[in-house]
Amino acid sequence: MTSPYIANNDQDRQAMLGEIGVTSVEELFIDIPPSQRQANFRLPPALSEAELVRELNELAASNAHQGRYSCFLGAGSYRHFIPGVVTNLIGRSEFLTPYTPYQAEVSQGTLQAIYEYQSLVCQLTGMGVSNAGMYDGATALAEAALMACRITGRKVVAILSGVNPAYQEVVRTYSQGLGITPAIVEAKALSLGPDHACLLVQNPDFFGCLERLEDYAQLAHAAGALLVVVVDPISLGLLKPPGEAGADIVVAEGQPLGIPPSFGGPSLGIFACREEYLRHMPGRIVGQTVDMDGETGYVLTLQTREQHIRRERATSNICTNSAWLALAATIYLAALGKQGLKELSQLCYHKAHYAAARISRLKGYSLVFDRPFFKEFAIRCPVAPSYINRRLLERGIIGGLDLSPTVENGMLLCVTELHTRGDIDRLVGELEAIGSEVPA
Repeated sequence: MTSPYIANNDQDRQAMLGEIGVTSVEELFIDIPPSQRQANFRLPPALSEAELVRELNELAASNAHQGRYSCFLGAGSYRHFIPGVVTNLIGRSEFLTPYTPYQAEVSQGTLQAIYEYQSLVCQLTGMGVSNAGMYDGATALAEAALMACRITGRKVVAILSGVNPAYQEVVRTYSQGLGITPAIVEAKALSLGPDHACLLVQNPDFFGCLERLEDYAQLAHAAGALLVVVVDPISLGLLKPPGEAGADIVVAEGQPLGIPPSFGGPSLGIFACREEYLRHMPGRIVGQTVDMDGETGYVLTLQTREQHIRRERATSNICTNSAWLALAATIYLAALGKQGLKELSQLCYHKAHYAAARISRLKGYSLVFDRPFFKEFAIRCPVAPSYINRRLLERGIIGGLDLSPTVENGMLLCVTELHTRGDIDRLVGELEAIGSEVPA
């Protein structure tokens, strides 16, 4: 049967088979055991492209998409306005279709874009050097923990309890088989010893609260350990860069920088560190140089990956970077500029505080933490958050993250610049109505 998506007829396929020296598709796959070639996947009948588009549209119509619902869900993936210039430029074929830039002489555009990305990340975080990007914020944090262990020669990684639970799980996964011990620690009883390689801190933390990084930096350095900080890059338009607060390694989820949530991916892992730790950094780095004619040129350099050096000497087995998404983040930051990012951060901060103040005055609702926060905050509800979220969804609102059982009847809400005062007031009104249904 001729594929409706690939314009190859029987003659084309026969010619290709002949070129590689086989007579049939069956012969091409002869090395695969028959039991695997005959697997019954119970797939539905094939559709034409037009039929498939229609079916996908019907499925999409059932989603609680952003156009139909007001969304207050964050917890690691965030809705921010994406200027049209971002999608317009990253959609250009010279950016959308290239593969990894191994051949520098034909990849100058891609390499320059990554170099600009690295420069912006360093400015944003206050660090000395950035790599070309990683898969996502969670893997960037895990790689940072491993890097700290290499630098210090120690095997215990202290993870502050406010770090995103999903990130904690990835760190634990990466630590397996390496003799590294991840240990969850509480801020009130924090103590580091000679076995600790690093302290992992998130700011703002998973619950949206702000941390005093200077205190953690002093504590970590006094024990000979490194401070690794996970940040929300949007918050850095308002907060002091972690590099100025004593961080040794800074990582972040780059999704808020011009990348839509997209049901959880793809993402961009931001990774930066002090220049003295440059050769321990995972991934790869783009450097600027001059060519034989004295013109500016860009090259891949310090590629401490298993693809480029002996496997046992590699700092990481991550063998790619999210270059296309790094480009989106670069364009986004360039479009906003320093002042634009500052105004964006202020909008998130003030709108979140307006929402928190109004909700905390409702009967049965209260703030879980009496601490400064950025754009997310945890509330305690008069009834199970799962019930409240169901009722909100019926009213066209996607509520917050259910924090049960970690926080009894706790819900994590997120407010960004995209929420209008009307959106927030409507949420407050619906929460009040749902709360009034609860028996006294």
